[in-house]
Amino acid sequence: MDTTPTTCRKPRADAARNRARILDTALRHFAECGAGTSLEAIARDAGVGPATLYRHFPTREALLAAALETPAGELLAGREELRAVEDPDEGLRRWLLTLEKYFGTFTGLPAPVLAALTQDDSPLAVSCHELLAVTDEFLTAAQQRGTARPTVRAHDLFLAALFLAWTRGAPVDDDALPTLRQLIETGYSTR
Repeated sequence: MDTTPTTCRKPRADAARNRARILDTALRHFAECGAGTSLEAIARDAGVGPATLYRHFPTREALLAAALETPAGELLAGREELRAVEDPDEGLRRWLLTLEKYFGTFTGLPAPVLAALTQDDSPLAVSCHELLAVTDEFLTAAQQRGTARPTVRAHDLFLAALFLAWTRGAPVDDDALPTLRQLIETGYSTR
């Protein structure tokens, strides 16, 4: 039996460059064409073959998860500011707006995020679970204060934020989004 300690090798420089180039190109494509953009087009524009893309990012969800690392980090860092809001209802309302904005990072993003909620092996699932936990934290504070209905679950509000983000990218009346937000808030609020 081999008792030699294993060492973690750093990726080769060209592999690291390829990964960074793929990710930069994917960010541009996701911003321009949405979450459903062609992975083959990303590979081609990054100057790599599809096999290289899939070696670094085996699925669309893996590439999306990597592309969302920075916005997700900013979102989670912003929760500290919201924790300082004295009114738990206002903290929850602001968190849901921030969550909605995050889900609108790329057109079409709500669909893969929704799918990740039911697939624990999805690379997006980890961030979904973390965002659900933060949503639950803000909801629980509002429920303890009596400003949010006790029957509402964090999962419900998470889905509402996904829905609103989807609506932002859908061809609907410009006045619909504020009205929908108000309907959702009326639904969870006891005020």
